[in-house]
This record gives sequence, C-alpha cells and structure tokens, in this order.
Amino acid sequence: MRGLILVLGVLLLLLQYSLWLGRGGVRDVANLKSQIAAQEAENAKLEARNNALLAEVMDLKQGMDAIEEIARSEMGMLRQGEVFFQVLEPVRTLAEAPAASDDD
Repeated sequence: MRGLILVLGVLLLLLQYSLWLGRGGVRDVANLKSQIAAQEAENAKLEARNNALLAEVMDLKQGMDAIEEIARSEMGMLRQGEVFFQVLEPVRTLAEAPAASDDD
C-alpha cells in the first residue's frame, strides 16, 4: 500500500512538473499570450499607418489640392503671380557680439 502511494505521489509530481514547467505548460502559455499582445499592438500601429497612407493616396487621386499642398510644403513651389518674401535675421558684426571672458 505504501509503495502504491509513493508511486502515485511521484506520478502526481511528474504531472505537475509537466503542467507548470514542461513544454506547453503554464509558463509557455503566458509567454505566448504576451507575444500575441505585442504582435497585436504592432499590427494596430501598422494598420493605422496603412490607413493614413491610403487616405493620402485617395486624396492624391481625387484632387489637385493635395498635390499642391505637398509641392508647396516640401518643394517650396509658388503659384504663378505669387510673390515670396523671406525674412532674414540681421547679421551680427564683431562689435555687436557679446564679449567673451578670458577665464582660461
């Protein structure tokens, strides 16, 4: 009787080891769940980026406003008859520059 209890106890311990630490056990399932969550988050970011790109493509296909906006902002293009004003900061001379201290 005692041997049977010992064998059953050892069998129970082996099953528990397999459940908690073995392949496909609780630890592996938790690890896979965290990987799934990370992949779903990455997929959501990529889907948002794809949707933004799709909206931009549709905008470019449908009208000239988007093309004009990109040309103005990225290429600095102007319409015919427009005048471009560029305001520059005045150049400082050596006399106007703050004096450097000679603490070296």
